[in-house]
Amino acid sequence: MLSTAGVFIPATRVALQRAVRAALLLLGVMLSVPGMAAEAPATGAGIDTSTVPERRQTSTLPAGWQHGAFMEVFVRAYQDSNGDGVGDLRGLTRQLDYLKDLGIKGIWLMPITANADGDHGYATTDFRAIDPAYGTLEDFDELLRQAHARGIGVIMDYVINHSARQHPMFASALQQGPASPFYDWYVWENEPPMGWDIWGKNPWTTTPQGSYFATFGPHMPDFNFKNPAVLAYHQSSLRFWLNRGLDGYRLDAVPHLVENSAKDWNDQPESRRITGELRTLITAYPQRHVVCEATANPQGYAAPDICGSAFAFGLERNIVHAARGEKKAIQAVADYFTTAPQTMATFVANHDIFAGERLWDQLRGNRAQYKLAAASYLLQPGTPFIYYGEEIGMAGIKGLPGDEPLRAPMRWTADKERGGFTTGTPFRPVSPNAARYNVAAQLADPQSLLSFYKSMLTLRNTLPSLASGSYEAPFVQGQLMGFRRTLGGQTTLVLINYGTRSARTTLTTLSPGATLAPVYPQGRAPVVAGPRGTARLSVPAQSVRVYTLSL
Repeated sequence: MLSTAGVFIPATRVALQRAVRAALLLLGVMLSVPGMAAEAPATGAGIDTSTVPERRQTSTLPAGWQHGAFMEVFVRAYQDSNGDGVGDLRGLTRQLDYLKDLGIKGIWLMPITANADGDHGYATTDFRAIDPAYGTLEDFDELLRQAHARGIGVIMDYVINHSARQHPMFASALQQGPASPFYDWYVWENEPPMGWDIWGKNPWTTTPQGSYFATFGPHMPDFNFKNPAVLAYHQSSLRFWLNRGLDGYRLDAVPHLVENSAKDWNDQPESRRITGELRTLITAYPQRHVVCEATANPQGYAAPDICGSAFAFGLERNIVHAARGEKKAIQAVADYFTTAPQTMATFVANHDIFAGERLWDQLRGNRAQYKLAAASYLLQPGTPFIYYGEEIGMAGIKGLPGDEPLRAPMRWTADKERGGFTTGTPFRPVSPNAARYNVAAQLADPQSLLSFYKSMLTLRNTLPSLASGSYEAPFVQGQLMGFRRTLGGQTTLVLINYGTRSARTTLTTLSPGATLAPVYPQGRAPVVAGPRGTARLSVPAQSVRVYTLSL
């Protein structure tokens, strides 16, 4: 679709011919995995664009697995199995018992497909191939088998909005121009449109073949989702992995799928419609889970007819400030799920620096505040996503650009050079607090951050009301926050004191004689409500108390 005024117009006759040529190519490639797609010859761009039919499989995961906690894993930084200094799928597979013991029910794999960046993986060069540094399709299949055997689901990042500039499709368009069958798979204009500004930058890049659009920079050109062949290709690519047994997706940057003008470029109705179609495709497979990245309007994208779940951007900052004892933030955390869908995906840090530094750095190593932040999102509604290393207090690396400080190798031991991550030279230095904050050291310490995370996840995994119950009666009293979670006949009361002094509260809406049985920490006597349905509770400074309530 070409124009010279920054407004998209219907395809010309030449564009129609290109679309027909691309459609024919879609019918004509043989997938390398037998039984996964129809037969056809390879495309001229050297990439598989064949149609992949749906092949549903029964899930072996327990019902409701997606309500448990996920671990966000940067495979490159998790565990190296062959000594080349780069984490891989086999390394991750070897650490599944650690994740199971921690209480993890799902794994989110940051991009593992072939890519041009050689690091984060968001510049995709093949949507149906594993990054060779990470292993093979057979390694991926084995990871799924072993994770499922432990009751752990696996979802993967799918970077649908754009490809790498080096992707064979875009390389064909860049070399051949309008003669390429993939030219209209990307967003082009004859002349660079005027008046565009996305996050302070011009998203258009000029080439001899025209100007192309790239939301996230010239190295990652956007796909043209006004071309039906593009959506069909991605739908088949999603099925490619689902047919292998993948348990779902994190869909990247979905509000940016369609741009209509320099003014109307973010979160367009077409982007929401396409996202809903993708969710429908994925959840047609039994027990699959979908979560979306939609930073500007996450609650909108969590609607059941769009994505169903989205990351709760904004909540993470309030959780961190609440952990510091800031009353306004405590109230915001208490209020969040009074209006937000309980399907929101919660977190306190992730792989993007715009969401904040690693939690250790945000809280300047304050262990008491760290535990309060963790309890806040692990015990509230939503599906919690823990960023790898968060559970052991990994610090970020100083002096590195961009997001790199957040993406250090996982620390399994106190080894200052390798951290138990590799027998070779790590692709990136280990974090600076590795001597004390590593898995081996924290497993041996019942008061460690790791032990606390395990305790919180044990509560979530053994009390159904905490995993998927309602959110009731939230209150804030000074720096004390409380709420109830109910599912069926089970009600759980959570109290978090963010203050540096002990707090007392009186519950006034209980039934006479109701019993509050302490489940965290254990070893305390039950509290029984008086004849008027009241009970007085004391919560020590910077601590968490959890009770089950029985009438």
